[in-house]
Amino acid sequence: MSIDSDVVQETIEAQAHDPAAGATARATVQPVTPALRKGFLLATACATCGLISLDTNIVAVSLPSIARSLHAGFADLEWVVSAYMVSFASCLLPMGGIADRYGRKKLMMFGLCLFSLASLGCGLAPSVAVLNISRAVKGIGASMLLTAALAVIANAFPGPLERARAWAIWGMAMGITTTVAPLVGGVITQWAGWRWIFLLNLPVCAVLMMCTARAVPESRNPHALRTDFAGSVLFGTGLAFGIWALIGAQDAGWQSAATASRFAMCVLLIGAFVKVERRLAHAVIDLSLFMRARFVAAVLGMFGYAACAQVMMTFLPLYLQNAFQWAPTRAGFGMLPFAVSMIVGPFLGARLGRQLSGPTSTLSLGLGLVGIGNLLTAAVAPSAQYPYVALAMIVTGLGAGVLNGDTQKAIMACVPPNRTGMASGISTTTRFTAIVTSVGVLGAVLASRTRVSIDSAMHCQKAGDACVDARFMSDLLAGDLSHAFSRLAPDLQRALAPIARAGFASGFASALTVAGFLALAIAIAIRLLGGGRMSAAIR
Repeated sequence: MSIDSDVVQETIEAQAHDPAAGATARATVQPVTPALRKGFLLATACATCGLISLDTNIVAVSLPSIARSLHAGFADLEWVVSAYMVSFASCLLPMGGIADRYGRKKLMMFGLCLFSLASLGCGLAPSVAVLNISRAVKGIGASMLLTAALAVIANAFPGPLERARAWAIWGMAMGITTTVAPLVGGVITQWAGWRWIFLLNLPVCAVLMMCTARAVPESRNPHALRTDFAGSVLFGTGLAFGIWALIGAQDAGWQSAATASRFAMCVLLIGAFVKVERRLAHAVIDLSLFMRARFVAAVLGMFGYAACAQVMMTFLPLYLQNAFQWAPTRAGFGMLPFAVSMIVGPFLGARLGRQLSGPTSTLSLGLGLVGIGNLLTAAVAPSAQYPYVALAMIVTGLGAGVLNGDTQKAIMACVPPNRTGMASGISTTTRFTAIVTSVGVLGAVLASRTRVSIDSAMHCQKAGDACVDARFMSDLLAGDLSHAFSRLAPDLQRALAPIARAGFASGFASALTVAGFLALAIAIAIRLLGGGRMSAAIR
């Protein structure tokens, strides 16, 4: 996960244009504190947000180790990511209102307590079910921390120049943690064990709580509107049912009653959410914004960026460990071409943006690079030649970097100033919703195509019929090869091992192909929407 500093900067600037928020700004700004104390406050808030970014991206490298330790299947591992993302995405919007209403410092302290307790639950989890429940609780704590910490920064630095410097420092902290997360995750997993990825959060949270108690003054918005809990619950529950349907279909089957009922519940709950949002004056999402073609194009850009590029932070480490049989540390190093090119991408986007016409041209370009990079990765993935995979990852990373710098700005540029706060909330929620949806969809493609590839390769071996049952496939996809092969005879293990690795690489290539074509399709749609050809149809 990476979060653009403009998310909050534009939101806070909207207060100056919003009559209701104008009073809020005047009521909540604290007296000027000494520079040293402000620096301490900024360091505390940045470290809190950096902890969230690190924790979000560090888990992917440890997934195969979790599978081997808890004998978790592929669907269970998808929930390790998805449970966190669903609760995070569902709670981001209401947590902003709670922070304003009851106090930013209070919410930040409570979020640190909840985050540390959930981390303890993850680190001591005796089963994957307990791990996933703890991950869901952790996502709620992370949403509290992110919204509260960002509001603290905005409140402490009201001047334009000092605010710009504060957001620059914050953005640098987020970029560093996002880049080093796979490597840190690999080192901890290999040398200390995957549980320490979570347990190390406890001393960090303890230090941050002490820093927050000393450095952060309490602030709130006495004019804050009532929080839309109903809309948040409906959206989060509907999203959870949709992800449950996608992940569960790998075992239950796409035409099963269970899958159909879960999709039906998703549609019903999201429909109820839309109905509630249309009626409420304090709705978490103003649906009228989606009548603007450029806004739709910008939101599509954020969705495509998260679903086709950011989701690779989950799938690429899994591929490097399963297809190459790499240790977690080496897989973390293997992610560096993608992570470093994401840092270079914004500079490329800024230079190209000056040469391109149209407000959404950079988004189309970035998604085009992501699409090409994913298709290139798909083409070379079965070869198991890392240099070619690394070059393809660089293309995807460059496109992701271009988008990371421009998606939020594009959304803010096409809404009036008094709606930028709402728009930034939609943007952030879209980002996490896209990631968790993509994990479900691409995971389903990976599972089905891997099985087809293995079945095809084993067609002449009757004994292979017992090797590609649902449990074997689940263990294989999760990276727990030892458990997958434990039920097989030694000669069959030797015969099946290379076929299984090749099958996983083929399935991964299919998932990347879907992501690549989806990115290109969204790039074309954005170009049409931003160019005005479809604007009249929407308006």
